[in-house]
Amino acid sequence: MKNFFVLLFSIFLTSCTGQPSKINGVSFVGSPKAITANEVTPVVNVNANWAAVMPFGFIKNLSSPNITFDIEEQWWGERREGAKKTIELLNQQKIKVMLKPQIWVWRGEFTGTIKMTSQKNWELFEQSYEDYILLYAKLAQEMNVPILCIGTELHTFVQNRPEFWNRLIQKIKAEYQGKLTYAENWDQYHNVPFWNQLDYIGIDAYFPVSTSKSPTIEEMKLGWQQHKVNIQTLQSKMDKPVLFTEYGYRSVFFTGKEPWDSNRVTGNVDLESQNNALTALYQEFWSEPWFAGGFLWKWYHNHTEVGGNNNNRFTVQNKPAEKLIQSFYKDD
Repeated sequence: MKNFFVLLFSIFLTSCTGQPSKINGVSFVGSPKAITANEVTPVVNVNANWAAVMPFGFIKNLSSPNITFDIEEQWWGERREGAKKTIELLNQQKIKVMLKPQIWVWRGEFTGTIKMTSQKNWELFEQSYEDYILLYAKLAQEMNVPILCIGTELHTFVQNRPEFWNRLIQKIKAEYQGKLTYAENWDQYHNVPFWNQLDYIGIDAYFPVSTSKSPTIEEMKLGWQQHKVNIQTLQSKMDKPVLFTEYGYRSVFFTGKEPWDSNRVTGNVDLESQNNALTALYQEFWSEPWFAGGFLWKWYHNHTEVGGNNNNRFTVQNKPAEKLIQSFYKDD
């Protein structure tokens, strides 16, 4: 009976607005230690209605066929135990979850260039990846997670091994009955061969939109135009909603030039440019009926200890952009 009333309410919202509510999400970084409801409250306060929970697997280098995952040496939030509890805590505060298992290569090398050196190692890697993803597909089903992301920024793997991915998607669907997406990088999303088998076109939206030191909102909106046309072309072809599986900007000079840049350089703090970049993105996409929403990169559990006006990283926490996102997400 409860599910019936939830369905009725969802239909009511859709009929009133003409389209489903947007995914106003944050990417919730796994905690080293167990968290409580207190760590979820700031997510509620920023008016997010979704969060990405991201259990990690690790490989030693770009050609290593073995993924290490769900072991005691990992952070609590990056293991199955922590992911499950984090989902529970988010759900208790009415925040829906996209479960988004991700691979991390030691020393931070780009996952998009993971490539095995032999057929044998490809097969070993595929089995390891299947074990990893199916563990979390089963967790997603157990926890009634609405969206499962089956991979993040793996374009070489995806393009070189399409038969594996076709098989894997069918195995995932045998374990999990929710919606599926895949998070491809901004420069490779048009080369994914299996969008037709998923429910959302997932894009990690670090598109270059400006070469200026401190760009204006209008300048960055202009920088979005060709990217937006290209996204719409694929969306129309696939007839699938677009989901920004990650989006965000650093509070730093030239934030729109290479938004994917996560180097550890300090200084050059530019809080206004972060605001302008987020405003431009929100104004360009959130009103589009074919756009499902997105997950802001990134959000830490220890809210009072992170971000701040001297921080040039991606998080909006304790910066002017936090109030901006709070306003954007409330207005949707």
